[in-house]
Amino acid sequence: MAIKSRKLRAAEPPAVDKPTSYTNSAVAVQTSNADRQAFAAAVACKLTRPEVTAAAVIESWQKDTHDVNELVAELARQVDAVGAGDLRRAEGMLITQAHALDNIFANLARRATNQQYLPQWEAYMRMAMKAQNQCRTTLETLATIKNPPVVFARQANINNGGQQQVNNGVTPKPAHAANLATPPTELSEANHELLADTRASGTVGSTLSSTSPVGAVHRAAHG
Repeated sequence: MAIKSRKLRAAEPPAVDKPTSYTNSAVAVQTSNADRQAFAAAVACKLTRPEVTAAAVIESWQKDTHDVNELVAELARQVDAVGAGDLRRAEGMLITQAHALDNIFANLARRATNQQYLPQWEAYMRMAMKAQNQCRTTLETLATIKNPPVVFARQANINNGGQQQVNNGVTPKPAHAANLATPPTELSEANHELLADTRASGTVGSTLSSTSPVGAVHRAAHG
């Protein structure tokens, strides 16, 4: 008895309802180039606002649990307060962050004492010292905001009729400044040049007679 072989067919995927597309030319909205440029400019302006970027970061860390528009509005109010000179919120942020960093330092330092091997102990202590240093920097920033440094400027700019004069204070001259110039000597009058020879020109022997004997001129004295 011959047995006929049958080919097994792969299981077909379940039927999925495909969306039906409708085309209606009356619903299409036509926009001009000017409208598209205005929309792109508005989006760029919105995305570059500091409160919008900060809200996006907060939303990302908070796992999208807040209304981003309300968050942007609250951040905008804080920006306006700082612009008006109210730094209470900034000071509060700095002091609370300093406390948080100090807590991180203490936690990591305690964990380091429980380590048995040097690499783990060193890693915990390195992170603890970073938190401690950041805490110190935060407190220094807070102190600078509370008590800004005073700058004493010695430069005065005076503008008289378009001619600007800058006075940086009187610079004292050294005591030996008056002795720096070299006075003219006998060999130098103005430009350190040799003086001209004002004596009569000619050779030395020209004043002697060519017929005078040597002894008459240079005769040795007898006692």
